[in-house]
Order: sequence, then C-alpha cells, then structure tokens
Amino acid sequence: MRKIGSILGLAAILATSGLALAADAPAMPQNDYGNGASWLCLPGRTDACTVDEDATVVAADGTLTPEKFTPASDPPVDCFYVYPTVSFDQSVVSDMNPGPEERSVVVQQFARFAGVCRTYAPLYRQYTLMSLVARQTGKPMALPADPYIGYHDVVDAWNYYLAHYNKGRGVVLIGHSQGSGVLTALIKNEIDGKPVQKQLVLAILGGTRLTVPTGKDMGRDFQSVPLCHSDTTPGCVIAFASFRATVPPSNSFFTKADKPGTEAACVNPAALDGGAVHAYLATSWRGFGNSPPTTGESWVKGKTVTTPFVSLPGLLTAECAHNDSGNYLSIAVHGDPADPRTDDISGDTLIDGKVSPVWGLHLIDMNLFMGNLLDIVRSQSAAWLKAQ
Repeated sequence: MRKIGSILGLAAILATSGLALAADAPAMPQNDYGNGASWLCLPGRTDACTVDEDATVVAADGTLTPEKFTPASDPPVDCFYVYPTVSFDQSVVSDMNPGPEERSVVVQQFARFAGVCRTYAPLYRQYTLMSLVARQTGKPMALPADPYIGYHDVVDAWNYYLAHYNKGRGVVLIGHSQGSGVLTALIKNEIDGKPVQKQLVLAILGGTRLTVPTGKDMGRDFQSVPLCHSDTTPGCVIAFASFRATVPPSNSFFTKADKPGTEAACVNPAALDGGAVHAYLATSWRGFGNSPPTTGESWVKGKTVTTPFVSLPGLLTAECAHNDSGNYLSIAVHGDPADPRTDDISGDTLIDGKVSPVWGLHLIDMNLFMGNLLDIVRSQSAAWLKAQ
C-alpha cells in the first residue's frame, strides 16, 4: 500500500498543500510509463512540446520585433512538468487519452522550456473540470476508488523517468495549479531529504499555496527545500499565485495558510531575474494562457501580430504583497493611452461571464513570468553543473 503525506482534493484544494493527511489508497491499474503514449512530451520525438513558440516583441512605441524560438540542441538539464486542471472529460478523473486541452496547456506553460532543458511531461488521471464545477456548486462527484490516483500516476512516471531517462542529470520540476499540488506532494514524499534531492536544480510551483512558517523559507511543507532568493543557488523552490494590483478578496484562493504561525509563500520570479517582468502572452484564446487585449483591439494600433505569443516590455511589474488578504504576487499594468500599444491584458477567470476575483490571474500565472523562469533555469542549471 502506498502512503502519501498530502491529500490531493479537487482543483483549488489540489493547488494547495495545507491538508496533511496520510492515506492508504486501494490499488488501481497502473499506467505503463514505458509506453510513449503515456507521455505528452519526451525528448527526441514530435509531440506536444515540438510546437510553434515564436513571439513578437511589442514595444510601447508600436515597433514590432519578431523573436524566433529555437529549441536547445543539447540542453544540460531535464524539466519534468505536471499540468493544471484542464481535462474536459465527463468524469471525476480523466482518462489517459489526451485531448486538445492537455496539448494546449503544454503549448502555453511548458513547450518553451525546450529552449533550456529536455522536456518530460507525463499524462496522469487528474481531477477534471467537471469535478471542479460539481464541487464548487455544492454537488461533489463520488471519488474514484483511489482518490489519490493522479498523484500515484505522477509518482510512477517520476520513478520511471529516474530509472530509464535521468542518468544522473539535474532536473527542474514545473507545475501549475493541480499540477503544483501533485508536485508538492511528490517533493515532500519522494525528494525532500532523500538522496535524489541532490539532483533537484529548481522547483517551479505556480498557481498554488506552498506553506512555510511565517518569515521563514522552509519547515512546513518542505523540510530541506528552501524558497529561492537567488538565481544562482540551485535546489530551491519558486512558488507564487498572481493577482491584479487591486487588493483581492480576503477569501481568495492560494493567498492564506491554513494554520497559525504559517503563511503562503510568495517568490517573485521577476525579482530573481533583475526586476523586469518578461511575459510571453498568448495572442489568441488558448484555454490556460488566455491573454488577448481586454479592449478587443489589436496589440498595437494599426498593426497585426501573427505569432502565437507576444512580449510586452515595460507594460507589467510585479511584487509580493503582504496584507489582510494574505501573501500573493501583485501584478500592475502600466498602460499609456498616449502610445499605440494595448493598455491592458486579460487573464482573469470568468464565471457566468463575470470576473471571479478570488482566482486572480490564475489562467496566466506561468505566461506572466515565462521569460524570467527560462532565465532562472539557465542560471540555476549553470550553478548546479558547476557545483557538481
């Protein structure tokens, strides 16, 4: 029987790690991660990670500069990604047949990491969007025989990766929302304080609540994996949840810890990377990563952007906020009506056509800091290799 130290509830609960229960889960059929069909991304093949990631840099004065994306030919480390709640399957947990939604979120959140690492992304039987809606409307669906099946899938994929692909290489763990909750449990149970921790280059946990003792870097969810304060000290974790600069409601997801003396961690990727937000926003609706201009106008007046992503230098700033709403990453938009570039972005969660402020900018957590995160992976990888 397998034991896990963090309950993996549904969606928002899955994106937090505060409910620390041990559970013996009944056995369910295991996936075969020796079968390439069980992976969205594996190195050396054409798959969800071999996609167009080209971007256009849109300057405030309206100048458009194309930015071609080229995968690294021989990246020094690996990246292992667990995707967020995206499945449209009409069941409480998803099957192992990827739909366009699983592939689309890889385009938004992970494929660009092929520029700095070898990419591994397992499929897993996640809690679906249907189960999230059922829970939030007070009609939760019956749990599967193994309520931790998604976590167990990722553990199996991780162990297969270590045994057959890793070969002693450094690894970056990347997750968002439900994926971050699963990776938090994986780090806690399979990595923290164990020999394999020496191979951890960096953990990136977006759209989540990672809990630490108030004012400290570790000691609650993780005992020996600290929060990052530098882009040249490997083995640390970046955890954050993004909200607009307007103060979010006090009942917002991800912003507050569940026990006295603890708090939700906030690590600003832009601060680790020199202070400027380097976003790659989607130019059209793509599920997670929804970020076209809110006005419905083009990214810049009189011009058309044809690449799947844009970068908007100087438009966004970020800082960790600490107030009665909790700890979170506050995003300010510095639009200027006098220039031709768009003055705002979207990315808010809409429920029945209305913005749900408790979710913040959850849909674009990863897009907002993609350029910063790539730079940090480069720096941390170089530092990790040097330490070897």
